Amino acid sequence: MSENVDKQRTKSEIIIRSILALIGVAILAIGATFCKVGNVGLDPFTALNIGISKIIGLSLGSSQLGANVIIIVVVLLLDRKRIGIGTIINMVCAGFMIDWFSNLYTFLFDYQPTLLTKIVNGILGLLFFTLGTSIYMTAKVGVAPYDALAPIASKRLHIKYKFCRMVQDIGFMVGALIAGGPIGPATIIISFFAGPLITFWDNKFSKNLVETFVEFGKHPSGKSIGQGIDTAGKYTYNLVKYSYNQTVITQEKLSDYSDEQLEQQVKQTRRTLNHMKTAFKHTVTQYGMLKKEERKREREAKEQLSSTENSAAPDERTSKQNSDPTHQ
Repeated sequence: MSENVDKQRTKSEIIIRSILALIGVAILAIGATFCKVGNVGLDPFTALNIGISKIIGLSLGSSQLGANVIIIVVVLLLDRKRIGIGTIINMVCAGFMIDWFSNLYTFLFDYQPTLLTKIVNGILGLLFFTLGTSIYMTAKVGVAPYDALAPIASKRLHIKYKFCRMVQDIGFMVGALIAGGPIGPATIIISFFAGPLITFWDNKFSKNLVETFVEFGKHPSGKSIGQGIDTAGKYTYNLVKYSYNQTVITQEKLSDYSDEQLEQQVKQTRRTLNHMKTAFKHTVTQYGMLKKEERKREREAKEQLSSTENSAAPDERTSKQNSDPTHQ
């Protein structure tokens, strides 16, 4: 009976992780779409595949699938443990999702590109691309052949992952440049900052997300679902509301700023962001200290209760002996 339960839990965990991997790939594709339609360049691998697809006359999805098949052979030879369901999801879906999201974006948003829209698309593209990559890699059901190269190099060469990723992205960026792919500011930024940003998302978001869903899959309940939906709904609403309000305020102010004032505001915003990060770290540290103290007091209370019970036991036995006629 217990073996069947363990097998069932394993299957449900794999399903949950696979769904999260698919969501991660979709987010990744949305990020690539922002960069593509914004004409600010794409991640090096996609940029290279677009250049190749134009040369051989295939769609991005077909070209990227072919490139993944070639790379997966190398990965299988070096570390086949990294190949799994997530690998198939990424190598099959990513390119076609970018094509689909690009068509949807063009259909929904018909505007004349400006410098501001390029900046916004570039920032959103970078954030979504690295977040999606982090989620599907943290799901640990296999990674895309391209994304498996840097971890393999990091493990074999004993070099930090972010540096391996940086070198890898720069190499593919050069290849994209040669093939005539869409190289732009986003390509260069991704080449240098994708690794550190993915590491950031891993530590701050993706690991907690995956662990939460996997734990829920092991012990599902209606109460957990309700609490999770309620918390997620409130958090999302407040985040969207705050972001929208800040965007409106910023847009109103930007129109009146001189170049010098704009630069000052950028510096001030950067300082505020750093203060927020510091405050967040201190809050997390304080929370850990409080929880530690709470657990300590609980242990002390249990030990005191146990000690009281043990000291009371001999007194009870003595009382019973004194009252027993056989002992008189």
